[in-house]
Amino acid sequence: MPAHAVPARSAPPVMKTRLPTIAIGLAASLACGTPVPAQQPAPAPAPSPAAPPAGTPSPAQTTPLPTTTAPGPGPGTNQAPTPPAPEKALPPATPVPPTAGRPPLVANPGDPSDVDEVTLPAKPTAILAGKATWDQAVPNLKDAIGKVETALAGAGVKANGKPLAVFTRTDDDGFQYEVMVPVETVPNPRPAGLPDDLRFGATPSGKALRFTHKGPYEGIDQTYETVTAYLDAKGIIVQDAFVEEYLTPLTSPADDALEVNIYALPK
Repeated sequence: MPAHAVPARSAPPVMKTRLPTIAIGLAASLACGTPVPAQQPAPAPAPSPAAPPAGTPSPAQTTPLPTTTAPGPGPGTNQAPTPPAPEKALPPATPVPPTAGRPPLVANPGDPSDVDEVTLPAKPTAILAGKATWDQAVPNLKDAIGKVETALAGAGVKANGKPLAVFTRTDDDGFQYEVMVPVETVPNPRPAGLPDDLRFGATPSGKALRFTHKGPYEGIDQTYETVTAYLDAKGIIVQDAFVEEYLTPLTSPADDALEVNIYALPK
């Protein structure tokens, strides 16, 4: 790999199709009717069988039905049946704060048709590391971001920025990442109850090239091809860690309203 090439961020075979949708159709047909034959007279009733001799056991007594549970005591005379116990209500889930209104790393918006040279500030952030395959990129990143957001909200730590994903290592099969949610300040001491694998640090900082992707995440490889072509044409050597900043929430790979800032940090 040339020193200035983009890490293997793009296009393993599994990224060509993500979460296909399924459609099911139903068909119905009409059946033709046939004439109804004339009604036949009802046959004469069969004679009643002779009554069995006295003392003969009934069929239920001869072959009783098996009992699976012992009968419980029924309500006494003038006693109303006991009402069923109400179902136990589940505790409400911890709401995840919306990201709308939180500032991005760079205030001015990017242009999808252009490349911006920006300076990223070092912001305090909560960090959760993980790994995933490319076909599970959106569900995995979405779950990781939700885990951080929920943990911060439960601990009373205020989030103060758009969620980020730093791709620390990539190959054809998948990637390793660090999900980040910027916060106002790093809490000291550490609040009780936070997941053990959640830590605090700072967001990537310094000079960066910003590329903006708008549209489904399943088409983000085309934006990375633009990144690769631009870096190759300019001969720019970048760090092996691209940063994605999610201006709108990750919902599904096919979300047309998705907006993502991609930052490449030159060496």
